[in-house]
Formats: sequence, C-alpha cells, structure tokens
Amino acid sequence: MKTKRKNVIAIILGGGQGSRLSPLTESRSKPAVPIAGKYRLVDIPISNCMNSDIYRIFVLTQFNSASLNAHIKNTYHFSIFSHAFVDILAAEQTPDNAGWFQGTADAVRQCMPHFLNHDFDYAMILSGDQLYQMDLNEMIEAHIEKQADISIATLPVNAKDATDFGILKTAEDGSIASFIEKPAKELLPDWKSDVSEEMKSHGKEYLASMGIYIFNKQFLVDVMSDNSTKDFGKEIIPQAVGNKKIVSFQYEGYWTDIGNIDSFFEANIGLTDDVPQFNLFDNENKIYTRPRLLPPTKFKKTNIDRSLVSDGCIVNAKEIVRSVIGNRSRIGDETIIQNSYVMGNDFYQNIDDMNEDIKNNKQLVGIGERCFINNAIIDKNCRIGNDVFISGGKHLENISNHLYTIKEGIVVVKKGSVLPDGYIIK
Repeated sequence: MKTKRKNVIAIILGGGQGSRLSPLTESRSKPAVPIAGKYRLVDIPISNCMNSDIYRIFVLTQFNSASLNAHIKNTYHFSIFSHAFVDILAAEQTPDNAGWFQGTADAVRQCMPHFLNHDFDYAMILSGDQLYQMDLNEMIEAHIEKQADISIATLPVNAKDATDFGILKTAEDGSIASFIEKPAKELLPDWKSDVSEEMKSHGKEYLASMGIYIFNKQFLVDVMSDNSTKDFGKEIIPQAVGNKKIVSFQYEGYWTDIGNIDSFFEANIGLTDDVPQFNLFDNENKIYTRPRLLPPTKFKKTNIDRSLVSDGCIVNAKEIVRSVIGNRSRIGDETIIQNSYVMGNDFYQNIDDMNEDIKNNKQLVGIGERCFINNAIIDKNCRIGNDVFISGGKHLENISNHLYTIKEGIVVVKKGSVLPDGYIIK
C-alpha cells in the first residue's frame, strides 16, 4: 500500500521557450501543448505525482503561460481541508533578482522562497515535457534506503542514442561514479554500466539521465546558494559527482522526451498502436486532466482504423486511419485522414454562425469536405476548406510561413489558420 508523501514536494520544470517544438509553442508554453487528443503535456508529470501520492506540486514556467495557468486552475481542485495543491510559479522580478530563469537550476533557485514556505525533506524535480508512467514512490524509497544526497532516474539506452544524452557510469554499489554530457561515439566503450540481462540483450548498456531528480532538502538549499550555477544537468550534477552521494534509479519502462516536432508526432501516433508503449488504459496509472462537459462523439459513414477519437466530435469523414482526433473536432463528408494528429477546437460554431460563414464564402471551424490529410498536425481552431490536400513526408523541405510549418516531413498547420478551398501542400 502506498504511503502518503507528506515529506515530499514536486517541482515540475516547464522548460524554456520551446523553440524546437514551434509552431505549437508560439502561443502556449510547452507544458500546455495538447497531447493524445484530450490532455496537456503537464498532465503527465502531475498524474505521475498524484498516482504516487505526491500532492504538493509546483509548476515552474515563464513563456506564454496564460493557457497553462487556465488549464491548471480549471483542472486540479482539492479539498479545502487538505494540504494538496498544484501551483504555478512564473518567473518574477524580486529585489534579489530582476531577470528571467536562466536554466533549470536557476529556475529552482529563484523559486526557493516559495518552496521553503512548506515543510519537506525531499524535493522531486521533474520535467514538464516527457511522456512516461513511473511509480515515483519506488525512487523515493530507494533514495531514503541508500541515504543519498541526490538520486537520478536513469534509462538504459543503446550506443546510437547515448550520444544524445548525459551518460552516467555507476559503481558496484549503484552510486554514480562519473558523468559525461553527450559523449562522442569513440568514448562510449568506457561508459558501460551494470544493467539487467534484458537490457543487455537489447544492447542498452549505457545509463542516460532522464532529467528526474530527488534532492535532500538541506543539500538543495546549500547548492542553490551558489548563484553561478544555472543548470542541473550541465553544472550541478557533474560538480556533485565524487563530492556527494549520488545514486542511480534505473527505469526500464517507456519514456520519451518530447523535445521536438518529430518526437511529439511519433509519441501521439504511437498511442494508436495495438499495444501502445504508453498505456492510457491503466487502472493504476490514470492520466488526470480537465473534465469537460462534452457530448459523445457522433459518426456518419466513417471507417475508423487504429485511431483515438476524443469527446464531442462530429465526424462525417470517409476514413480515419492511425490518427488522433482531439476534442470538438468537426470533419466533413468524404474526407480522409491518415497518420495525423488533429487537435480539435476550443468551441463549437452555432448554426447561425455557420450559415453566416457559408453565406460569406468563409471556411467553417474544422476540416471541410473531400479533404486528404496525411502526416500532419492540425493545431486547434483551424478552418480548413473543402478539397484541401495535405501530404507530408520526407520529400518536403523544412519551411515556415504564416499558415503552416514543415519539420522533418511533418506538416504542422498553425493554430487558428485558415486554408481556403482547394489548398495544396505536397
């Protein structure tokens, strides 16, 4: 039975400007980006905390935080008689600091007065842009048992992936003996660590930092007193190796860092697999989000294969294959959608508005008739006309304009864009 974690606070790092995830982050912060049709990215780490009975949660952010504020305010309500909360801490000017967050450690440093208003023994530091399901209690118990100053969640990776991560090498007792940031391929043979036989069989013998940490309170207070350090992964962790007791907590489940459009797209489309690596249908690991009072989704003559369709949609499409369809999506007759993420809409158009738009030859909110959409992300509240043809793929060059962006062959139609009848992207 899980123990109530009254001695732990969680700090979720919202990240910087999120330029690699642009254009999805042009009008919202990275943690507020919609995922899986009905959730936001920030719901993942918050849900991991709540499923681990950690109910005192801070979310640190500074870019485009209005929609994130609204989502958290409308989602996470706790009893007035409990100590539970999910609070957003945005970068703020104070007498001691007039600047924005300069890195992950600087963000925590600037917010320390808020954390110290609460009693805690351990600070769990999480990223706001990762997709995974972990029982954080197991990591906390291991941290306490090993009397560590810092625990780092690590993921066994192969040689090909190791060059993209901070790699940790463990000693025989599981403590971290050395650290290297994004090692060159020729250095890798010296950086193997003890992993399970299953991981060895897959060639995953290198321990990558997942950017998930546990700090003892006093050590966190001490290390934050040094204003010269700005980042956990690049400065604080390497400097602590050999000077403090740092232990590895190996995690062998599904985990992905949603840092760019390609990984974001693959993570969402991967949810349509017969047995997805990230399990939305788990009684023990629920994903919490804002409850919306939406009607059931309605279909007409639609063939659906390996797809997720969220609430409140009106779908007259001919075919939807291996796609994720978000809340309130409207898809017209004879339209075909393949390998795409349609984020849906924030509102419904009423009949009068729709008739007025039709009268004035304006596109309706949603996707029109006889469209073909493949390898694309359609951001929220787009108006896509009839007979629009979008076919993403590696044959397309990376470009960006006021209507859409193409990255790694994925066409991202920007939030609120209007594509006229017959528009072609191929």
